[in-house]
Amino acid sequence: MTSVADVLDALDSRFPPDLAEDWDVNGLTVGRPEAEVTRALFAVDPTLAVVEEAIEAGCDLIVTHHPLLLRGVTTVNAGTPKGAVIQTLIENGVALINAHTNADHAGTGVAEALAEVLGVDGALPLVPLKDDAEQGTGRIGRLDAPITLLEFAQRAAAVLPATAHGVRVAGELDASVQTIAVVGGAGDSFLGAAAAAGADVYLTSDLRHHPASDAREAALLAGGRPFLVDVAHYASEWTWLAAAAEYLGDATGLDTIVSTLITDPWTARF
Repeated sequence: MTSVADVLDALDSRFPPDLAEDWDVNGLTVGRPEAEVTRALFAVDPTLAVVEEAIEAGCDLIVTHHPLLLRGVTTVNAGTPKGAVIQTLIENGVALINAHTNADHAGTGVAEALAEVLGVDGALPLVPLKDDAEQGTGRIGRLDAPITLLEFAQRAAAVLPATAHGVRVAGELDASVQTIAVVGGAGDSFLGAAAAAGADVYLTSDLRHHPASDAREAALLAGGRPFLVDVAHYASEWTWLAAAAEYLGDATGLDTIVSTLITDPWTARF
């Protein structure tokens, strides 16, 4: 028998809790540690639609990247969004676990999965932890051969989930690129790190106008790099799901599946 506690132990081994930011929430949100688990669904967001997907698929555990209760709530009334998720999980005997910034910083986590799917070889942390050069924020490495910025953007669009956000690019589309930096999720606070590391391209999410504009102006004064590629927050973290699901299945023998729902909040663009 595999218990919720066994799953927590396996995930903590892969994505150590002490790597998480102080403000973050990780681990078991709903469920009993001693409860048996037979099938787990992996998803980016703990939305009600994902919970319903898990129930329909016969899962008794959901593992998400984003936490359900990052900010405090004062009620779990089923008439509220968070309450509806919690009540539905409890009523159907489904546990909920998440691994957030600990999975972001782990050497085998979100950034590594993103780098791999983009074909970035030999990736190392963009911003290593002070006491562990193999773990930290983001990844930087090289493609096996130079390609144009346009080809790299097209690759990102092909290997990441399609979203209404799409793939936005800042730079010369015919420029040759090879050194790639990535950060899954919101990454405009690492624009300077990507430039300092000598990246040809920095791919991340949630780039705001002023930080992106300032970074491009600075880049133009220094040869034009890094170029910027901005993808949906959801899409940049989605590639972690398959890697984490495969690991948990191997570590525990559980049947694991990846959610097919697009939980990016934007549904159209005109």
